[in-house]
Parts: sequence; structure tokens; C-alpha cells
Amino acid sequence: MATTPTRVLVVGATGRTGRHVMAAAADRGLTPVALASDEKHARGILGDAEIVVGDLVDAASLAKAVKDIDGIIFVHGSDNDSRADSVQRIDYGGVVNVMRALGDRRPRIVLQTSIFVTRRDHYFNAGGHALDWKRRSERVVRLSGAPYTIVRPGWLDGGEAGGHVTIEQGDTGEGGISREVLGTLLVEALLTESALGRTFEACSGPGRATRDWVALFGRAAQDAVGALDAVEDTANMPLEDEPARVRSDLAEFRAH
Repeated sequence: MATTPTRVLVVGATGRTGRHVMAAAADRGLTPVALASDEKHARGILGDAEIVVGDLVDAASLAKAVKDIDGIIFVHGSDNDSRADSVQRIDYGGVVNVMRALGDRRPRIVLQTSIFVTRRDHYFNAGGHALDWKRRSERVVRLSGAPYTIVRPGWLDGGEAGGHVTIEQGDTGEGGISREVLGTLLVEALLTESALGRTFEACSGPGRATRDWVALFGRAAQDAVGALDAVEDTANMPLEDEPARVRSDLAEFRAH
């Protein structure tokens, strides 16, 4: 049984979803700590929230940020960086650098990626291979030995409004999810035992608002221990074809 976190680092706290994560964590009695590269900018968004300074592309800068942290919610993204390698450096590299900064510690982790993450022919994967890099970040977390949940949300603030959450596995569906609902879901996944070791897609919409998170998460099958991919994922990204850097990163965390 994993230890229930109390002091939670929110990676991507100033983003449109991250702000909801910060609020939901505080509502649940946790101490949310916002990771930010620019404290003044973060203060303007998050007010009197606790903020630690660190840069996701600079592993050395993250050592102080992860000190005394017993939970991490990754809700970051490279949306505001138009460079071709932004997803590789931030979405993937940020996860690697935070995990590296933790040293031997393995706090509980919730990682947000995306629906479509295994659909390599999707147009989101054109150019910078955004989906592939997000999927690689999932693999790092799975192999790290940390207690984890990986959430693949649908279109953010897309679809019909409502707090009824549905989850699926296998990455074959499509739908939308409210950012506010997603913020709550990510925090509840951090706190709920039945979410451990699971990867699932999540959408929300009309209907009775979800309150029984234990039952919801318990409907998902657990990933196989030590597996690269989620339990029902399509096996279409062989490790032997991966970039040398990625293979090296995975070997590092697998050996931890």
C-alpha cells in the first residue's frame, strides 16, 4: 500500500489545467507546491500559493524543488513553445529531469499525457512526434519504480459540460473533459489506492457528477509490472527502434 501524499509538487501549475489541480489539492487538505521557472509570473496567477523555482529543462535546478515532496502531479506541456523539439525537451525531458532530481526517492506520481498517445498515425504526431514523446514519458514513469497513475484526458474543455467521468483503456476512443473536472480527477488519483498502477483515458460530460473515485478507478485493469506500455496498448513502438537517448533513459530508471 502506497503512503498517502501530503505535500504535492504540481508541475505545470500555472497552466489552465494546473490551476485547477492546485485548487483541488488545497480543497483536499493537501499542501500543493507549484513548480515555476518564473516566480513573479507564477505569483500573478497563483496568488499566495507556495511556489518553488525550477526549470524543467535543467535537472540541477530541480533538486530544491523536489525536496520534502511526497507526491507529484505532472500536468505540464510545451504548448507555448513553438520550437520543433519542444515536446521532446519539456513534455518528455521534464519528466526525466524531475525523476532524476529525486535521486533514490520515489514519491507517488500522477502523470497526465493525452488520448491518441498510442496512435502514431494521428496528425498530432506529425512534425515533432508529440504523441511519441508523451508516450515515452509514460514509459519512464512505469519503469521508475514509483507508485503511479497515468491519465490520458480527452479534448480539454471539449464536448458537453458535466461532471460525470468515464474512463476507458486501450486508447481507441475520443471525447472531451472539463479542465476543472480533470483537475479534481488528477488529485483524486493521487489519493486513491484503486488508481495505483493504472493507465486510462478519461472524459467527462452530462450525468450525475462522479463522487465515488474508488469505484471509478477500480474499473481499470492494472498495468503489468515492469511493462513499457499500458495493459491494453497497441504494441507499435518497439524498444529496439527507439532513439539511443530514450533507451539509455529507460535503462537508467529500470535499474533503479
